[in-house]
Amino acid sequence: MPLISDLPEVAVRARRRVARRLLPFVFLLYIINYIDRVNVSFANLRMSTDLGFSDRVYGFAVGMFYVSDVLFEIPGALLIERWSASKWIARIMMSWGFITILTGFVHGARQFYAVRFLLGVAEASFLPGMIVYLTHWFCVRDRSRAIACLFAALPTAYLVGSPLAGWLLGVRWWSLNGWRWLFIVEGIPALVFGIITLYYMTDWPAQARWLPDGERAWLVDQLQAELQAKKNARDYAIIEAFRDNRMLRLVAVYFLAMLGALSNVYWVPIFLKRVSGFSNQRVTALLAVPALIGIAGTLINGWHSDRTSERRLHAAVPMVVAGLMFGLLILSRHARLLAIPALLVGSGILYAFYPVFWSIPTMILSESAAAATLGLITTISQIGGFAGPYAIGFLNDRTRSLTAGFGFIALAFIAAGSLVLTVRIEHPSKTRSRKPPLVDRKEALTL
Repeated sequence: MPLISDLPEVAVRARRRVARRLLPFVFLLYIINYIDRVNVSFANLRMSTDLGFSDRVYGFAVGMFYVSDVLFEIPGALLIERWSASKWIARIMMSWGFITILTGFVHGARQFYAVRFLLGVAEASFLPGMIVYLTHWFCVRDRSRAIACLFAALPTAYLVGSPLAGWLLGVRWWSLNGWRWLFIVEGIPALVFGIITLYYMTDWPAQARWLPDGERAWLVDQLQAELQAKKNARDYAIIEAFRDNRMLRLVAVYFLAMLGALSNVYWVPIFLKRVSGFSNQRVTALLAVPALIGIAGTLINGWHSDRTSERRLHAAVPMVVAGLMFGLLILSRHARLLAIPALLVGSGILYAFYPVFWSIPTMILSESAAAATLGLITTISQIGGFAGPYAIGFLNDRTRSLTAGFGFIALAFIAAGSLVLTVRIEHPSKTRSRKPPLVDRKEALTL
């Protein structure tokens, strides 16, 4: 992979200008998205007690988000590819902001199920859409780092959301408990930034008036050359992409990863509270630790993966380490000095998996096939988003212990890490190619 110093000056300027304009904005949008997606885990420190919900009711309601998300994931990703990223993402944000605010007014299990289902409808396709959008702007050599910046928003959302949740849980305004204000306050930014998105995001480089002519021409030409170099993806129909063995394995990897990750994300405040016995405020403060680990791991792992042009190990290692930490929790369940660090490290290191994993399908496929495949991966993973949190609630109620839940998460992570190592990734110029590559081999799509 060429160093920055090996590239023409116009390329260096274009890459930096695009990164400075787009990455902070998509990073902020994903922070807002993720806070609204997982704030229910912090609210549950009080909500289930106030409303009389069992662990199983809470787990089922969390999973309803992913049931509806499944229905709209692929169509939404295709709309971003074929229509407009800015308009579709703005629509997503404004609708999910409204429904998040509505969640603050639920009073029973059925209402809770309904708003979670509607939130999934509103939010569907945001993540694959954002990844597709980044492929419109970043060449392959920069893609893992760009996606790493996007996924760094996940632990950052915890870093921001944890203390905010700890404070809001302790308030009571106008006869409304703090957990209700948690939803109301955190839904407002999505409405505001949905409007901003319409005017700030540019769908394609060719439309970017904020890029000088030379930089815009270089970026358009480079992305087009890389697209043509994908000999194994150039003639793919969408249905062929779905039949590709590598794609099916990636679907399975992400399903297992999300089965474990979302089981943890929606339960980690409860896990930490029950393992430690700490107050709600201390629990939310401690959850800044996995957030910091996640930010560092995401950025370092994405950067190192691009530097070494290696993907599989960089995706597998975080999953395996997280699985081992949750396995350790089974043995140290009643030893707080060991259990708390294991839970915090396991909850943080898993974030390093995301940017490397998501760089793989975008390098194998292109255009609509890539968009549809990203939608397929996230769609299937939503089944894990339903099954995982519900399984934890079921196991907690059935066993009256956290041990079974920790084992469930550990197995999912280790299985995902092991399976990603079996995905065969070839240099595109060696696959189904009858003509010489259109770009230099050193600049081809290399993993």
